[in-house]
Amino acid sequence: MLGVAGALLASTCGQVGSLEAKSSFDSPYTLTQTYNAALRLVRVDLGLTVTERDPSAAYILFDYKSTESGRRLAPGAIEMLDSGRAVKVVIQLAQMPRYHEQVMSDALAKKLREEYGDPAPRGTHHEVADAGVDAAP
Repeated sequence: MLGVAGALLASTCGQVGSLEAKSSFDSPYTLTQTYNAALRLVRVDLGLTVTERDPSAAYILFDYKSTESGRRLAPGAIEMLDSGRAVKVVIQLAQMPRYHEQVMSDALAKKLREEYGDPAPRGTHHEVADAGVDAAP
């Protein structure tokens, strides 16, 4: 199933079949942390042009350029889906070999660890709040 970013990338590329090659990983960080780190990775670290972004839908579209492709730009997308247990991050570079997606995926995972340290266990905030409400005085 294609998400919002995948559908937008497919319309940009004109090819849905090429979207099958994609890299993904589960981020233990919050959706906000993951989205912000992904945006900084694309704009600051890689110096790529963001063509569209939507924090509420958690996707970033950008023009990808590698040293191998010369001046040619390839459309790229990063989409994040919060499952409650982790944030599923999907990186798509439809016109590039899969290893480019994996390199970006690894760079984002490393950036998250470096910038935010160890992730807080998911659900901790709810458990603490519930314990405080239910605890006897």
